[in-house]
Amino acid sequence: MGTLIQDVRFGLRMLAKNPGFTAVAVITLALGIGANTAIFTLVDAIMIKSLPVANPKQLYRLGDNDNCCVMTGTQNGGSFVLYSYQLYEYLRDHTPEFSHLAAFTPFLADLSVRRSGASGPAEPYEGELVSGSYFEMFGIGAFAGRVFTSKDDTAGAPPVAVMSYHTWQEHFGLDPAVIGATFTINQVPYTVVGIAPPGFFGDTLRSDPPDFWVPLSTEPAVLGRLPSLLHSPELEWLYVIGRLKPGAEVAQAQSHLTVEVQQWLWKTGWASATPEQRSDPALVDAARREIAQQHIRLTPAGSGVDKMQTDYAAGLRLLMTVAGLVLLIACANIANLFLARGSASRLYTAVRAALGASRQRLIRQVLTESVLLAVLGGLAGLYVAYAGTHTILWLAFRGAQYLPIDASPSWLVLGFAFVLSLLTGMVFGAAPAWSASRVEPAEVLRGAGHSTGDHSSLARRSLVVVQVALSIVLLMGAGLLTKSLRNLEDQRFGFETRGRLIVHVNPALVAYPPEKLYGLYEQLQQRLTQIPGVLSASLSGYSPLGGNNWNQRAYIEGHPPDFQGPAPSWDRVGPHYFETIGTRLLRGRAIEERDTPAAQHVAVINETFARKFFHNEDPIGQHLGLGDASHSGDYEVIGVVEDAKYQDTRGPAYATVFLPLLQTPAGEPSHDSSVYIHDIELRVVGTPPSLEPAVRRALADIDPNLTVLGVVSFGEQVARNFNRERLVARLTELFGLLALTLACVGLYGVTSYSVARRISEIGLRMALGAERRNILGLVLRGAFTQVILGLAIGIPAALAGGRLLSAELYGVKSYDAVALGLAVVTLAACAFVAGFVPARRATKVDPMVALRYE
Repeated sequence: MGTLIQDVRFGLRMLAKNPGFTAVAVITLALGIGANTAIFTLVDAIMIKSLPVANPKQLYRLGDNDNCCVMTGTQNGGSFVLYSYQLYEYLRDHTPEFSHLAAFTPFLADLSVRRSGASGPAEPYEGELVSGSYFEMFGIGAFAGRVFTSKDDTAGAPPVAVMSYHTWQEHFGLDPAVIGATFTINQVPYTVVGIAPPGFFGDTLRSDPPDFWVPLSTEPAVLGRLPSLLHSPELEWLYVIGRLKPGAEVAQAQSHLTVEVQQWLWKTGWASATPEQRSDPALVDAARREIAQQHIRLTPAGSGVDKMQTDYAAGLRLLMTVAGLVLLIACANIANLFLARGSASRLYTAVRAALGASRQRLIRQVLTESVLLAVLGGLAGLYVAYAGTHTILWLAFRGAQYLPIDASPSWLVLGFAFVLSLLTGMVFGAAPAWSASRVEPAEVLRGAGHSTGDHSSLARRSLVVVQVALSIVLLMGAGLLTKSLRNLEDQRFGFETRGRLIVHVNPALVAYPPEKLYGLYEQLQQRLTQIPGVLSASLSGYSPLGGNNWNQRAYIEGHPPDFQGPAPSWDRVGPHYFETIGTRLLRGRAIEERDTPAAQHVAVINETFARKFFHNEDPIGQHLGLGDASHSGDYEVIGVVEDAKYQDTRGPAYATVFLPLLQTPAGEPSHDSSVYIHDIELRVVGTPPSLEPAVRRALADIDPNLTVLGVVSFGEQVARNFNRERLVARLTELFGLLALTLACVGLYGVTSYSVARRISEIGLRMALGAERRNILGLVLRGAFTQVILGLAIGIPAALAGGRLLSAELYGVKSYDAVALGLAVVTLAACAFVAGFVPARRATKVDPMVALRYE
């Protein structure tokens, strides 16, 4: 211990004696360690942390994918994940392997909330519908008040709600009077019975988590949807998480659940089938095969529904790899500095060895100094990590008002940073320590004051080669990801975003009478187009890439049913909709003012729908319907529009049907919830956000109770779909630039040191007649030899890395020649600058001074 303390004190004195060296090394390490720690902070929050609930390892989710939001019958790929309320109750009562099962919506509901006695308009919030067993299943109680129970989730029970701690703190100032107060939520009075614990964000890590949790029994009032999801056994719309009993086997529970869901599907699916369908052997066999493929896979739910984990897993793994490569380059740089400093102090080391210092002691001293330096770099890196995490969160969750991820490092992150610092010190200190231990005192002392052989030269040059190789890999990756992001953002979506504004509203939240919707929509259309700067306006059920989708089986009159692939999407839109969002009409006509509820029912389809269902036929004049075969004649096709992407930015457009806002099929309720709009589209001149105040005033003039849920430019709405890709691309660009800088600094340092060591040689060459351009070429050739070797190693590695990135790329090949060429040219240009500066200095050597020194 005494020797260790002595080494530490000596190391600190050496670092203090060389403040320039120490500052460069600490900054370099801070960037490398800070980058890794920042990424690991995100990995910890998203991939590692469990929900703040009791015994999270006992929790299992009934499903393994993120299907959303309302489906019927069998589900994609046979993996069952969405459940009707009736199926949830059946599984809850017939699966003894679970002590509790809780159901909840995979989506958050828009809420219009006003506290009892408060003046002013209602405010927008987010809510989640959950079963009465939700909090009991998670094993958590309230921070204040109480949570609701199964008794609160029954028909006729007084409506109650639990408020999140964050909402209580941010919007109500921790007012204790909130508990027990009445809040009007979507026109229904709820009593807030409790506050959720701090840190509990619900079942799913997401940006803008729920402000309120309300019982599933209040679904008809909250969603305002008819027919009610709660009372529709055929509609699948809930996720389910259960707590497995101690000793219960996952495989057994999984098999049991699969049998139960297959039996349920057969019983409920054919209960609604027509006699003709039941008597058709082909349909019966097809139904049997499809139902037999349905299965439930239990997945660990200690971290909740892993939607964000799934979305960000590949990107985070990539960023950890990239950050690790940057740290390796930083280590190579520091090792080079140590080697150069060790070469300069070889005489001092030789004297220590001559006086009896053992080889082990020399190695330990260098390693102690390198670990001290790494710890200092790690401490500085924590600040870099904290600031970097804020930047990463801003990039990853653009548009979020609140994110339940703390940028402050947890104990796990602090431990990671500490261990990383120690390992870093060992890595970059190993080569200098080994070099220092190989000093021969007699050889060095014999040549004291003269140029002697430098055994560390090869190691330093090798480290520069490694830096160049790693840099070209990172630059190539950054180029591919940047080009991919640009392709995603600049692709033809089938609509125009420039000069468009999206206003989110929902008349259903204020229980707007269905019979008054026609007048409301007319007022909105007319009033909004009168705002200066608004060229056209339209209304819709949902807008492109806004995160929503409705789908249902389509039936074509006179055609056999087509059940291949997913059911088509559909949307309700108002007059001038396609003109407003910039989607081209290809054939026929668009939906117009004359398409009123009393007029002939019409539909517009997109190109994909026409190809799938009409093949080589003319779709204009054909009839179609949604739901079942009895509705195949509900709507006449009047137009075909170009494909537009509403859900998936990478894949092709879904087959889609567009229906007029208020036209509902015969026999269907005219107050079907799909007739309520959610989005208003505006085509404007100038800057869209500047019109927001005028739009809000216009809506308030029409109806003060019509809560504006949000206003966003169309471009911003689309941009938020690329948060993950933007995060990966921007950070890879940053890390690539950092790697390039470190590699060039390393090359500059090695070249400068080489020039300093060869002063006498250069002086002799110049004395014998060498011209300045010869000296310049000599030094640059030495520098570029390392660059060329690095490129020879790095280019194949970059091409291999591109293949690993292929799943992340869009519209660009993994071996893109342009990206590789730009990376090579950029690196070569920077390397030339890094080598030219010391080379030019070498040309100014005075031969007489150099020879006199020697």
